[in-house]
Amino acid sequence: MRTREYGQFCGLARAAEVLGQRWTLLILRDLLVEPRRYSDLAAGLPGIPSNLLSTRLKELERDGLIVREVRRGADRSVVYAMTERGADLQPALDALSRWGAAGMREPREGEIVTEASLVSALRVAAEGATLTSRRITFTVRVGDAVAHAVVGDGTVKVGAGEHPGADLVIAGRTGTS
Repeated sequence: MRTREYGQFCGLARAAEVLGQRWTLLILRDLLVEPRRYSDLAAGLPGIPSNLLSTRLKELERDGLIVREVRRGADRSVVYAMTERGADLQPALDALSRWGAAGMREPREGEIVTEASLVSALRVAAEGATLTSRRITFTVRVGDAVAHAVVGDGTVKVGAGEHPGADLVIAGRTGTS
């Protein structure tokens, strides 16, 4: 039983029941970038209480949006990854991100840029852009967050971290320093 049920047989009500909990959308944003260990999620979501992160991960797993996997080989760590059903949320999350970004000007006091928020912002910014067939690779740094974009052949591929063959490195400021 969910703590927040709307009592309506409606797709939007059901989506709100699953996605409307505090921190849920940001956990999904982070897992859309790549599978992550619990400690990586906690580090990328500063301010989330440990018990709440654990609860949200269990709920998302129960709802079939994420899966908990034990890696094989030398790295036997547990990671959380998106399921196909969870990955289906990317267009909706990107649309919400685009909508939210339209009203943003400067970071508020204490706000930071995380790796996942930077990847998400680059992915959303690339949508609908006029793309070149020439391959160009960017690395973008904002504070401690680093992401990259590879543009070419009519596509944009965005990922976490530095790209070793970047044609251009862009360094931004967070606005809090």
